[in-house]
Amino acid sequence: MRERYTITDRVDAGGMAEVFRGVAESIQGFKKSVAIKRILPSLVKNEKFVNMFLDEAKVSLFLQHANIVQVFDIGKTDASYFLVMEFVDGCNMKALLDHLKEKGKRIDVAHAIYVMLECCKALNYAHHAENPETGKGLEIVHRDVSPPNILVSKNGEVKLVDFGLAKANSQIASTDQGVVKGKFSYLSPEAASGLAVDKRADIFAVGILLWEMFTGRRLFYGETDYQTVELVRQARIPSIAALNPDIAPELEAIVRKALAQDPNDRYQEAADLGDALAQFLFSNKMKVTARDIAAVVKETQLERARKRSMGPQNELINVLIRDEMAKVTSLVEGDAAPSGNERAGSHSLDPNSFVNTSDWASDFGLESGPVSAPPPMAPPAVVPAGSPPPVASQRSTAEIESLQQMLEPDRTAVHRTTSTSGSVKVALFVLVVLAAGLGASLFLFKDKLFG
Repeated sequence: MRERYTITDRVDAGGMAEVFRGVAESIQGFKKSVAIKRILPSLVKNEKFVNMFLDEAKVSLFLQHANIVQVFDIGKTDASYFLVMEFVDGCNMKALLDHLKEKGKRIDVAHAIYVMLECCKALNYAHHAENPETGKGLEIVHRDVSPPNILVSKNGEVKLVDFGLAKANSQIASTDQGVVKGKFSYLSPEAASGLAVDKRADIFAVGILLWEMFTGRRLFYGETDYQTVELVRQARIPSIAALNPDIAPELEAIVRKALAQDPNDRYQEAADLGDALAQFLFSNKMKVTARDIAAVVKETQLERARKRSMGPQNELINVLIRDEMAKVTSLVEGDAAPSGNERAGSHSLDPNSFVNTSDWASDFGLESGPVSAPPPMAPPAVVPAGSPPPVASQRSTAEIESLQQMLEPDRTAVHRTTSTSGSVKVALFVLVVLAAGLGASLFLFKDKLFG
């Protein structure tokens, strides 16, 4: 591993993984911001999930496109796995749409078209991506095109992330027959029926997103997951114009074609859908650029920052994750896990130093699911370039004890109380002995003293 990674703050968390903002430093001292995605420790023992996570890493390493979040490295410790990715300073579409909804607004029609046009570029690239070593098509299908997986930066860039459910012919783990994967509300009818899916399933998901952004409502959303899946299978699409009269008939026709129940009736390529959206913008003289998107993103960021300032602080979690990230072994540079002193910047984790944080949500009064990031913290001291990397044997007992004290304040307090109590008992014992000695002396010499 040519770089060292340090955590600065927590960005997001869910039921399967959590994402942190970090800093990557090369041995030459060059630094850059990165996003670090970590499997929750409770899932590391789940072989299928780990394989799925590695699938994402393996597929993502092949993808280099302006509209796809780039993966730089794959890391492993004794306790978990990490993906080191490009950090997108902004928000995801879910946060942006939620922010507008709180203000009683819908996203501007031109803005929605622009965002999904950029997503079509990403999908078209992924669908036709080739293995650089063999030249064969990877046949990637994202399978999870949904608001949380569309990132928009403060500069108005649109990037698709999380190919964790992507199916490619290079996958480590094969998709089980009949297993439904992806968020239920954004499945295609064929996926909801457990049938084989191809790139047209992603086109259907883009159609769902367009419908929802134009109407401000959810398209397929039942009271239970089963009901949601049934709605997807039926693929009955309510009129957009009835819910939003501002949507032109030709634009609704584009969305309906993307949402055709039969894959053969949809756009066959993401590029075809993108061209249709671009043509609508041009023919209706609707000007929209990244600058327009940036303005909405910055507004959303300010609101999120305000809410974070009133939210719970997760500094303890960040401290412990930074401790773990200090000793990550790269999986990209070889299958064998190198020890800390084999390569500058490469580390191994002392298993005794890792603390499982998967069950902390209830302990800290936090809900499971997305968690607001705390205010940025000062980054920890970075090891100077060229210095020998720390190894497991160099971890001091004091460091491990300090973590235990942070995690178990009650036990520490009891220990202090016990220690204080013991000292008092010793002092009292000494006083009793001295008093007894003084009494004996007075008894022996009482005749001389009072004679």
